[in-house]
Amino acid sequence: MVKVSYEQKPYRRSMMETWGAKVVPSPSNLTDSGRKILEADPDSPGSLGIAISEAVEEAAKREDTHYSLGSVLNHVLLHQTIIGQESKKQMEKAGDYPDVVVGCCGGGSNFGGLAFPFIQDKFAGRNIRAIAVEPKACPTLTAGEYRYDFGDTAGMTPLFLMYTLGHEFVPAGIHAGGLRYHGDSPLVSLLYDRGVIEAAAVHQMEVFDAAVQFAGTEGIIPAPESAHAIRATIDEALKAKEAGEKRVILFGLSGHGNFDMSAYDAYLRGELVDYDYVCDVESK
Repeated sequence: MVKVSYEQKPYRRSMMETWGAKVVPSPSNLTDSGRKILEADPDSPGSLGIAISEAVEEAAKREDTHYSLGSVLNHVLLHQTIIGQESKKQMEKAGDYPDVVVGCCGGGSNFGGLAFPFIQDKFAGRNIRAIAVEPKACPTLTAGEYRYDFGDTAGMTPLFLMYTLGHEFVPAGIHAGGLRYHGDSPLVSLLYDRGVIEAAAVHQMEVFDAAVQFAGTEGIIPAPESAHAIRATIDEALKAKEAGEKRVILFGLSGHGNFDMSAYDAYLRGELVDYDYVCDVESK
């Protein structure tokens, strides 16, 4: 488990341990790749790229273990499109269709799962926009390069053609841990490169502003990752209001924030801060 999330989200760790798992913060002293990171930076908050390297290394040592990546890869996005297909059915029942589809985007599976079935309609001539929303502390699409890169920090995975901030990049410790990934899905990256989809990057504070507004209106506390989509949805609604336009906006509420209350505590105490993307490594 990425170290910053291990520390920020203790109840996720407790759940896994309740079901018998042993949870180790990454970077760790258990693997060669983890030790190298700790030697270079003992205070490293970790990253999804580092955790993937450690997981792959650990799995390679064991005959009874295999590693499966849960985001980024094309087959994962294909599996996740059940979300968008179900959303289309729900829109049909409501007798409406979205003008804009919004999803948070880290590796790309959540956004792609929701948006791809609608993008299929776009290729068939339907006028629809799709917006992938990412943190400004890790703005892969909006600030990354479109090139081949590794999916993990140690370079053990195959190379992927994707938007990337560099496989050695370690983002700041924002509370949206699921969006702290240096690269994006090859499929999402291709669509962004071709101008089929849009991308937006937002700060942590404005994300939590939107999350608290949503919780007060809907009675649901959203996960910090999901709140990125809420932020962009509110912004789209305000733009439509200002323009005097009717705009149907569909967004993905991909998770609740019931185990993210330490982040909300920090926000309510005025201790939450914004982070901007800082490119301090070059890994090509």
